[in-house]
Amino acid sequence: MSDCRRRTLPWSRPLYVSALLGAALALCLGTAPSTATPRTPVDPSRPVTAVTAAASTPGATTALTGYAIQSTAKVFDPASEVSAPGYSTAGWHRAGPRSTVLAALVADGTHPDPFHSTDQQRIPASDFAVPWWFRADFTLADTGARTLLDFSGVVSAADVYVNGERVADADTVAGTYPRHEIDVTARVRAGTNTVAFRIRPNDPRKHLTVGWLDWLQPPPDANMGIVRDVLVRRRGPVSLHDAHVVTALDVPSLGSAELTVKARVRNDSERPATVTVTAVVRDGEEDIESRQDVTLAAHESRALTFAPDRHPRLRLDRPRVWWPAGMGPQHLYGLTVTASADDAPSDSARHAFGVRDVKAPLNAAGARQYSINGRPLLIRGAGWSADQLLRWDTTATEDRMKAALDAGLNTLRLEGHIEPDEFFDLADRHGMLVLPGWECCDKWEGPVNPSGSGEKWTAADQRTARASMASEAARLRDHPSVLSFLIGSDYAPDRRTERDYLDALRAADWPTPVIPAASATSTALSGRSGMRMTGPYDWVPPSYWYDKREGGATGFNSETSAGPSVPTLDTLRRTLSPAELETLWKSPSARQYHRSPSPHFSTLKLFDDALARRYGAPRDLADYVATAQLAQYENVRAQFEAYARNATDATAPSTGVVYWMFNSGWTSLHWQLVDRYLDLGGAYHGARKANEPLHVQYSYDDRTVTVVNRRPASASGLTARVTLFDTDGTARYDRTVRDLAVGGNGARSTALTVPPAVPGLSTTHLARLTLTDRDGREVSRNVYWLSTRPDVLDYAKGNWYHTPTTADADLTGLRSLPRATVSATARSVRGADSTWTTTVTLRNTGGGKAPALLTDVHLVDGHDTPVLPVRWDDNQVTLWPGESTVLTATHRSAGPDGALPRVRVSGWNLPTTHVTAHVAPPGRAG
Repeated sequence: MSDCRRRTLPWSRPLYVSALLGAALALCLGTAPSTATPRTPVDPSRPVTAVTAAASTPGATTALTGYAIQSTAKVFDPASEVSAPGYSTAGWHRAGPRSTVLAALVADGTHPDPFHSTDQQRIPASDFAVPWWFRADFTLADTGARTLLDFSGVVSAADVYVNGERVADADTVAGTYPRHEIDVTARVRAGTNTVAFRIRPNDPRKHLTVGWLDWLQPPPDANMGIVRDVLVRRRGPVSLHDAHVVTALDVPSLGSAELTVKARVRNDSERPATVTVTAVVRDGEEDIESRQDVTLAAHESRALTFAPDRHPRLRLDRPRVWWPAGMGPQHLYGLTVTASADDAPSDSARHAFGVRDVKAPLNAAGARQYSINGRPLLIRGAGWSADQLLRWDTTATEDRMKAALDAGLNTLRLEGHIEPDEFFDLADRHGMLVLPGWECCDKWEGPVNPSGSGEKWTAADQRTARASMASEAARLRDHPSVLSFLIGSDYAPDRRTERDYLDALRAADWPTPVIPAASATSTALSGRSGMRMTGPYDWVPPSYWYDKREGGATGFNSETSAGPSVPTLDTLRRTLSPAELETLWKSPSARQYHRSPSPHFSTLKLFDDALARRYGAPRDLADYVATAQLAQYENVRAQFEAYARNATDATAPSTGVVYWMFNSGWTSLHWQLVDRYLDLGGAYHGARKANEPLHVQYSYDDRTVTVVNRRPASASGLTARVTLFDTDGTARYDRTVRDLAVGGNGARSTALTVPPAVPGLSTTHLARLTLTDRDGREVSRNVYWLSTRPDVLDYAKGNWYHTPTTADADLTGLRSLPRATVSATARSVRGADSTWTTTVTLRNTGGGKAPALLTDVHLVDGHDTPVLPVRWDDNQVTLWPGESTVLTATHRSAGPDGALPRVRVSGWNLPTTHVTAHVAPPGRAG
């Protein structure tokens, strides 16, 4: 979150109640998320049914499949009737199994699409000022097994009823994160049963739930609802709890690992029981089975440990180690623990886990330096945003995670909004590291943040916070993707709360470093955070990132970026009204509803003014958007390149950077590398270019050309070439350095230094950097647009979110870049898994000397609408006359009605052209 320490948040409860949410009707596929119920108008005469058939097998769990929901302002019957089987839900609304109130009301058409224009302002906040009922039926074939409700994810609190009786109240079921397990065996029957939640309104100032702060316009319902699964759990007389694995990997050899399986077993019956507990570790080749027998008195609970000293097979030789993407494979083991009483299955637990070792000591400069399995790594991260309606869509999330990996990111930070289990399963599988933690500035920091909006805690809040930490620790500890837990954000918790958090984490056998805050702070129990939160959050020039001060490339910066990120013209046209599009490029000082509710970030003035000073005033909307893409590309690239170059410095090295942010929860104009629809623009491609595995880059501060190698193995026999061009294409400087070598794991090698002055070079000029291997193959190409007049920063007049300039780079010469001509051909082939691969061959066929700058390729349908999502192996490339390249796109959709997509080619100095992809024989995309 942006730095609340140096500002006062302007909103209070009235604004949270009246500020209006944008609902995510369109995820990256351009359609409603799969978890959203199709729009069906409410029929007041028809009951809404939500019935789930619960499994009978002991150890089985069944998630409720949905709810009928209604405002208590429209329900006058007592809770005992509303929560009884057979109660009429005529006129109620249908909700999915994980749903906020607003998500359901948007899905059924009660409220308009809040993601478009200012339509969300039409949604009355008064709808959500009273509790809402969430009601579901579940059927049981028999009551031979015990029945429990197992859930978390209530926003903000709820009274819970089963078959007309209250089984828990809102004082107990409070907060989004605590896990609740309610035994309802005595209240259920064979046949139909009813569970009903009376959900109380949410206010992030007052409740330990979720909020949005300055990320986006907050929802009028403040996300009230149930946003995680409610499980009907069946058990026999003996139950299992807290099953997990503690791993100890031998580092640095990685030659052995010890596994310790832990679980707690409880006799829930009225008589003694002899219990057999079996733990099975599945490693893909064979099962490692361990067993213990224990006799328990009635209602006795006992902790069991399966350790290598008594179960030697849990000592692994040459374990299959889990690595982040790009460092090695993502091996996962499986754990199954079962409890049997009187030779009959009674309960079970199962999940995956990984074997890996995470360390994060403070380096000599006091910064966190992470290492995985003994290898140090630079954290190249970005902030992750949940969907603004907290809806879950596995496919859309996986698309975004793959896009993050394609951009060379290795970490996603979750400040609050800690996603459901499937998110961490995807991260485990794909090798994406995750930094979860609590939110800043609202109730979570109420006791410690003087400039935040959160209220002070009561004793009940303290209990909720402690329960939240215990529940999330138990849920996340076995996921190898989880890098740490940040128990504070802008501020560290007070001593009592820190003790509660640390005790909960210790009790859960938390395996990775615990960080007291995302900001530079220190606590009595945890010591120094080793992090810093120095911004910026709004526009700065690319050269800013190379200074080892403020937000520049030193230490671990937990959240930072140059702020605004104007999406593609396609996305803008589906997001804003014609009048808003006009204002966007004509009125820099105008408030932008799709930027932020914060007065600091409500306009694009800082960004737009810099754009006009450096590139020239925009001529029209299309020109404004094209210029924004150039500016975002150069700035994001510089941020990641500066941190990569400084990672191996002898003094004050950079150890981590989290771009603020990777995505937005709605249709946004700032803090995003990808837009809501995964239509990839300049910011994304700048990040991807900077984070190439083997990369040649230019430094704005000292003009050095450096090779950075993120691959595990070293590289040698490399050739780096640098050529400087006037904007008319005339080459003014050309130098080649051969036989370069660079180590692996983020090492760098300086190839040369560009001279400070080159005779005859135009004020605005281009630098082309290429890196070829020993066989002459180009392995990296990087093109910069530069100025002989540098940006000059005025740090004395800076603040926590922005540093102004006293002089600006002159890049207006790009407007005189000669028009270029690029030809394109494309072929598409359908794969065995029904995905499509389209290859596009581009060639600069122009007769002059000038390049085609940032040539962009989009797959579009017959209406020129992008086919999304698409994964490109490269895009926004720059080609000089006679040069060609082949780009490869992978996509699920071939186009409307199965038609092949068209290929749209555009660029800074290119006319937009279209070609139609041709069909290639199966298995041949070229």
